[in-house]
Amino acid sequence: MQEPLLKLININKYYGDSHILKDISLDINDGEFLTLLGPSGCGKTTLLRCIAGLVSIESGDILLRGESIKDLPANKRNVNTVFQNYALFPHLNVYDNVAYGPRIRKSMNETKLKRRVAEVLEMVQMSGYEERRPHQLSGGQMQRVAIARALINEPDILLLDEPLGALDLKLRKYMQTELAQLQKQTGTTFVYVTHDQEEALNMSDRIVVIHEGRILQSGSPREVYNNPRNLFIANFIGDRNIIKVKVLEKGDEYSRIRLGNHELYIRCSGNAECAGDMAVLAIHMDKMRISCNEMPNSLTGEVLSIHYAGSQIRTEVSVDGKKITVIEYRNSDCDYEAGDHVTITWEDSGAILLPMEDFEENGI
Repeated sequence: MQEPLLKLININKYYGDSHILKDISLDINDGEFLTLLGPSGCGKTTLLRCIAGLVSIESGDILLRGESIKDLPANKRNVNTVFQNYALFPHLNVYDNVAYGPRIRKSMNETKLKRRVAEVLEMVQMSGYEERRPHQLSGGQMQRVAIARALINEPDILLLDEPLGALDLKLRKYMQTELAQLQKQTGTTFVYVTHDQEEALNMSDRIVVIHEGRILQSGSPREVYNNPRNLFIANFIGDRNIIKVKVLEKGDEYSRIRLGNHELYIRCSGNAECAGDMAVLAIHMDKMRISCNEMPNSLTGEVLSIHYAGSQIRTEVSVDGKKITVIEYRNSDCDYEAGDHVTITWEDSGAILLPMEDFEENGI
């Protein structure tokens, strides 16, 4: 089995009495796009800065290609960081900004440097902008230059700290695709920090969910989206209906539950706590469908409201006193209006049963 490119071993970090990172252990593989995802203040940026050498750690170790780098200064680690504000030198043009690292390190002669600057600028689609200063560039262009400046040093790992946060929505979505393609093109390992679940799901090979200084789950976007390990992740990633239910019978794969007058068979997260008297039913809003016909393993309720937003149809339905939201992207199988009784079904991957685990504490 191939050894991980970067290995974090029981990382702990304190700021005063605050325990910011709590026994963080994580393997990062060569050539993957890994995203650290979590809410503001969860510790993800601190972890990134620990890897970069910008922040020291109190205990644990950081291994790069099997060698400890925890005591090396930032300029001695073969990693580069792209910050949200890009940190370009305002008095230097694009060419000199990109060439700055190799010149300081004296790692290339000017002939090779000229060739490499041209290569990385072409890679980030910034050829022809060599003479411009940062104030003459758009936000997206400055980001590309910052990435080129990092890539020219051929780092083992490129660290990106919410680099799309300052861009408008349309440009941010465009740059998500561009960054993912650039990572595949270069083969460089990307470690990306964001609190935006859509960014993480769209770009990553693997997502690491962090909350209150701990890793809660690590997996592919599909795995984390469809199989959240706990209630926090289910509520944080994706739009779900979150409902308390009574567990009637725990099965190997599916549990029988009661929601009001309905009995349903729901896929269990695998946590033994699902066998308790109460659990949490989490259903993706956009994996549900409304029908006018009764169907097995479904819910029936009264339509409260219907909202149209472009291609999206958002319907609120009251089921035994619980309000459930259904999001569809095309007309349902039947015509209905507020006050009608309808049936709600869902894709099998859309619903999961989770342990109660601090239901109120998660702000549900």
